[in-house]
Order: sequence, then structure tokens, then C-alpha cells
Amino acid sequence: MKKILSTLTLLCCLLSSYSYSQQVQTVFSGSKIKRSGGYAAISNKFTTINGDFANMPEIYGGWFVNSKFLIGAELAATSNFIPSPNFSNSPDKKITYQYGQFGLMTEYIFASNKRVHFAVNLMNGAGFTLQYDRKNWDDWDHDDDWNDNHTDAKCFYVIEPGAQVEINLLKWMRISPGISYRKTFGAKGNGLTDGDLSNVSYNMTLKFGRF
Repeated sequence: MKKILSTLTLLCCLLSSYSYSQQVQTVFSGSKIKRSGGYAAISNKFTTINGDFANMPEIYGGWFVNSKFLIGAELAATSNFIPSPNFSNSPDKKITYQYGQFGLMTEYIFASNKRVHFAVNLMNGAGFTLQYDRKNWDDWDHDDDWNDNHTDAKCFYVIEPGAQVEINLLKWMRISPGISYRKTFGAKGNGLTDGDLSNVSYNMTLKFGRF
């Protein structure tokens, strides 16, 4: 009987220890880790295109498998004025470059239950560039003058590996500053080459979901 009680006590201690180790550590609260879930991420990237500053909002998300691996989709595009060579040739117009990308997003998170940990990710898909006349904000009220013609749209292959430091703020919310490198292949048109489009991006990301 004593042997059985000793064995049960030891088993309970081991289970308790395992359960404790599976707690998600967060800055403000804690919860039990889940084997699978999903999350969405809102990010903003700071990079350069053709030597000019580019602000690039990004969204991605998907299925989070075994609290380690995300598989899903990503979409990002520039949001600011990036002067095109045609801008100097058309002083009455505000010709800007537009860059965007979309595709498969995978992300691996190390020690997801720890308050602070690391993540690596990889975007693999298509990129595009085009030019258009970006009117001043004051001009948007004049519908007759608005010209939304996109010119010389080109598509190509893009891959972007990255790394993040991830902080668990709440059981459903994380913040992740990071860095990535965007590499394009076969970009042509709009006067842009792979060298003009490939560059480092610095980003700040918020993630929401079931981790």
C-alpha cells in the first residue's frame, strides 16, 4: 500500500510540474498553453525602395500549430509617396511608385510560453510594382480632376526571411519588433531593378489570437 501511495504521489508531482511548465508567461496575466490555435498580425515596415524611404503596412495570419508553427498568408504594400523618374517629366502630376507583395507566410516561435522569446518567419510569394498619379490630399475633393490610372504594372517573385523578439503582453496579445530582408527576382519595368527593390525592413508587429 505504501508503495502504491508513494508511486501516486510521485506521479502527481510530475504531472503538477508538467502542468506548471506549460503555463504561458505574460506581462499582465497567464493561461495554459494550447496545442493549436491561430492568430492575426498587424505590422508596419520601414524600408527603402529605389533609395527613397518607404512605409509599408502589412497584415498576415493563419493556423498556429502546436504552439510553435504558423502557416498562413501575408499582404503588404507601400503607403507613402515614392517619387518616380516620370515625376520630374510631369511637374503638373505627382507620379509615385507603388510596391506590394502577397503570398505564403510561415513563422516558427521558440519557447512560445515564455514572456520574452524569439520568432523567425518567411514570406514567399509574388511582388508587384506600378506607377500612378498621387494627387495631394486637397485635390481628392475634385472628382473630375482625379486620375486613378495605373501604368506599367509588373509582377515578379519575392522572398522575405525575418526575425523578431516577441513579448507576451496578454494571453491573446503579443508585440514583436523585428527585422527582415526582402529579396526580389525578375523585377523589371517602371525603371526598377531587383537591386532597387531588395532591402532591409525594420518592423513593429502586434499579434492577436489564440496562442
